[in-house]
Amino acid sequence: MGGLSVDDWVKNGKVRGRITESGDLEVRCFGLTTQARYYKQLFREFFRKDFQRLRPGHGDYDVHIVMEYTGDPPWMDLDNLAKALLDSLSGNAFEDDHQVARLLVERRVGEREGIYMRVRALG
Repeated sequence: MGGLSVDDWVKNGKVRGRITESGDLEVRCFGLTTQARYYKQLFREFFRKDFQRLRPGHGDYDVHIVMEYTGDPPWMDLDNLAKALLDSLSGNAFEDDHQVARLLVERRVGEREGIYMRVRALG
């Protein structure tokens, strides 16, 4: 993610993002819906309008996605969520999702419902 400086969280509505000291991209969205395609559009708009500092990188990437929920787990297929989020990252964090060499997607109980995503360049 090419030499970006460390900043505080950039926020817009339900979405916030930042570049960590180690150069990882972290993105968080509060609230859950069972419509995975909602997240594709939400994150894509965030990157386009509010987090324009990203330059698509080359090489391999490690992506970690966490869906946190309270109460009963929502009826959402994690593979559909992962695809929507990877699509939102394409052209932003990396050129194409074929660059994802390692992908971890998990669902777990949290204090607040939402989606967390970390993107790290490998090597």
